[in-house]
Amino acid sequence: MKMKSLLLNLVVIATLGMVFASCGKLKSSKGLPKDGQLHGVAPGGKYILPKPPGMVYIPQGTFHMGASDEDINYAFTARNKQITINGFWMDETEITNNEYRQFVNWVRDSIAGDKLGYKSKDGNSLDWKKIQTIKWNDPKTVEQLDAMIVTPDNRIFGKKEIDARGLVYHSETFDYKEAARKENAKEARSKFIVKKDIPIYPDTLVWIRDFSYSYNEPMSKRYFSHPAFGNYPVVGVTWKQAVAFTEWRTKYLNSFLESQKRTQESDFRLPTEAEWEYAARGGRSQAPFPWGGYYLRNKKGCLLANFKPGRGNYAEDGGLYPVRADAYWPNDFGLYNMSGNVAEWTSSIYYEGAYNFQHDMNPDIRWNAKDSDPPRMKRKVLRGGSWKDVGYFLQVSTRTYEYQDTAKSYIGFRCVIDLPPSGKRR
Repeated sequence: MKMKSLLLNLVVIATLGMVFASCGKLKSSKGLPKDGQLHGVAPGGKYILPKPPGMVYIPQGTFHMGASDEDINYAFTARNKQITINGFWMDETEITNNEYRQFVNWVRDSIAGDKLGYKSKDGNSLDWKKIQTIKWNDPKTVEQLDAMIVTPDNRIFGKKEIDARGLVYHSETFDYKEAARKENAKEARSKFIVKKDIPIYPDTLVWIRDFSYSYNEPMSKRYFSHPAFGNYPVVGVTWKQAVAFTEWRTKYLNSFLESQKRTQESDFRLPTEAEWEYAARGGRSQAPFPWGGYYLRNKKGCLLANFKPGRGNYAEDGGLYPVRADAYWPNDFGLYNMSGNVAEWTSSIYYEGAYNFQHDMNPDIRWNAKDSDPPRMKRKVLRGGSWKDVGYFLQVSTRTYEYQDTAKSYIGFRCVIDLPPSGKRR
C-alpha cells in the first residue's frame, strides 16, 4: 500500500508540474518555452463550433452501393459494390426558398454596396455595416442604384424592380485536383485559381417551360417570391448555381469566423453520389427506400413520399407540386425527403461505368466541365426522384442525370460539410 501511495504522490506531483508549465512557468517574455523542448504550435485559437444549424451528422460506415432489387431496365449502370464512407454533416432538408433568398439578397446588397462606394477603411472589402442601412424602398436610393434597375422599356406599369439578370456572384476557387497532378508540381499557384461570374437568380419560368400545354403560370409567378412557399425547396437552380451557393455559404461562415479571430472551417459542398446514397439509406444497407421497406405505402395505405402515384394521381400523396422541405417522416439519420419532393444535384459527373473503377473508400468522380466541353462531359448525377416522377426514381440506388447548366422545376439540392461528429474542435 505504501508503494502505491508513493506512486500516486509522484503522479500527482508530475501532473501538477505539467499544469504549472502550461500556465506559463516555462515561457520567456517572447512566449517561447525556455526548456528547449518540442511543444508544438497550434494553427489557431481553441474554440467550440456549435452544431451547424439545420444539419445532422451522418456517421462513417460501410454499405452496399447499387441496386437493392432487380435492375428493371437492365442498364447495369449501378452494379452493387461495397463502399466505405467517412462521416460528414448534411442538411436535414433540401435548401429552401428562404435560405436561397438569403444568398440572393447578399449578392444584391454586395453589388449595391460596391456601386455606392461603401468600402471598409482599407478599401479592399465592403463595409457591411453601411450596406445594412440601405433602404430599398427609398426613391433616392433607387435612383442612385439605377444601373441595377430594369430599363424603362422592361417595366410593367413603370414599376422599378431589380434586374435579376444583374445578380451575379463572383466565384474564386482553387482546383486541388489539377494542382495535385505530378506534372504540375512546379507550377505557380495562380494557374489553379479559377475565377468566374455566375448569375444566381432562379429561373422561375421553368414551371412553364417544363410542361407543354399545361397551366402553371401561378407557380412561375409565386413559388420563389411568395412567403407562403418560403420553406419549400428551391427549384429552377442549375448545378452551377448550386455550387455557387455552397461557395458563398463557405465564404459567409469563414468571414464571420475570421472576424472573431477563429480558425476557418471546411468548405460546404454538394454531396458526392456515394455520400448521397449512403445518407439516403439511413443505415439500412439493402433497403430500396429511405424508410426501409419495399413499398411506397405504410400498413395504413398512406403514401410515404411526394411523387406521381399510380397513373398520375399527383394529389393523392398530399402535394400536387413540391411540398414543404420537412414534410413526411425523416429517415433513420434524420434526413427529410431523400426520396421524392425534388430530385437533388450531386457533385459527381454521370458516367455509365463509373462503379466499375471507382475506389471503394469515399468513391468520387468529378469533372469541372468548361463551356467548350462536349455535352456528355456536362452531365451531373441526380438522385432521389421528384414530385413528378414515378416510384422507380424514388429508390435510393436509381441513377439519372441532367446537364450542369440546366434548371428544372423538379430539381433542388442540399449541402454537406466535413466536420467532427460533435461539431466541436478540441
